[in-house]
Amino acid sequence: MDEHIIRELIPIFGILAGIIISLAVFFWLYKESKDKNKTIIEISKHLDDSSKLDELLRIFDERKKEPIDYRRNGVITIFVGIGLYLFGVFFVGDILKGAGALIGLIGIGTLIAGYLYPNTGKELTAAVEKYEKE
Repeated sequence: MDEHIIRELIPIFGILAGIIISLAVFFWLYKESKDKNKTIIEISKHLDDSSKLDELLRIFDERKKEPIDYRRNGVITIFVGIGLYLFGVFFVGDILKGAGALIGLIGIGTLIAGYLYPNTGKELTAAVEKYEKE
């Protein structure tokens, strides 16, 4: 193939990759929720007690109700930033070093926010009790 044609196809493949990845993620999430709903329906057909069904639905929805753990997300973001920075140092160059440093600093900010703003029930209760003692 001619080198000129390949250079023209690279941006097209880049755009198509973004579209294909997005569609694949939406399809995967749809399929996952569809299977979960089918499972709930099958289990509910065999339950005699409606309180057990309510408990089952609470188990599936429990994950959604959990607060965001900024500390965990901060640590993950810091290491993504470090990885990008090192990738820039050893392979790509200054642009990726800058992006890695920026992402790492965002992770540090997120980690600090996790310690400044308690998010679990125990942490909130402890913070309120500490405030009430003062």
